[in-house]
Amino acid sequence: TGLLEHYGQGGGCLEDAAPFSYHSTFLLADRTEAWVLETAGRLWAAQRIQEGARNISNQLSIGTDISAQHPELRTHAQAKGWWDGQGAFDFAQIFSLTQQPVRMEAAKARFQAGRELLRQWQGGITAEVMMGILRDKESGICMDSGGFRTTASMVSVLPQDPTQPCVHFLTATPDPSRSVFKPFIFGVGVAQAPQVLSPTFGAQDPVRTLPRFQTQDRGQQLQQKQRDLEQEGLEATQGLLAGEWAPPLWELGSLFQAFVKRESQAYA
Repeated sequence: TGLLEHYGQGGGCLEDAAPFSYHSTFLLADRTEAWVLETAGRLWAAQRIQEGARNISNQLSIGTDISAQHPELRTHAQAKGWWDGQGAFDFAQIFSLTQQPVRMEAAKARFQAGRELLRQWQGGITAEVMMGILRDKESGICMDSGGFRTTASMVSVLPQDPTQPCVHFLTATPDPSRSVFKPFIFGVGVAQAPQVLSPTFGAQDPVRTLPRFQTQDRGQQLQQKQRDLEQEGLEATQGLLAGEWAPPLWELGSLFQAFVKRESQAYA
């Protein structure tokens, strides 16, 4: 919270210049306790999770059960006319827009669906269960298409016994339904997997160039292979029809399968 009060929010959510940002919510946990921290600019409210399960989903969710808060949170709300200083102080209601964008309806539905999935597994939530919940598409938790997509996913196991290691299962890839959760343990001797290192480009690094990203035709080589294979099939059938070659019937019967195999090899 000190960093938030000093530096504020992180900035835009897009690579281009279009204004799109939101105020972040965090799930914070260690071996002994767990918190939800929700923000509004440099202001914040926090709720300590005493029992059970808790989820978040692109909306404010802390109501009147506030365990800690920014010292100016209530005076700010009162100065803005959002709270009269007398009634219950419901952080989510007071700091949310009265007329919210349509996309917030999806966030509300996703939050409710996530809470229901956790309720169904109450008392039996494991790392495997959490992976399944993060892969759930019907709820909208797993976003695999459209303008927004799940960027990466993580499931952590934090044993209360300090002699046991904390294990963090990371996908490091988009869309958990098509990804593998890979275990990672912090500690001495941790090796950096070269496959997940971000490449460096020196002066050509997109961070240092404008426009930041450029398009590159990566399909040309594959398309050429496709067209060459197609041409090979055309020439073979033209020779067949012209009487230039007369293969046995069994070979003709497997002609399609042979080209399917060749096409698959082109994609490999």
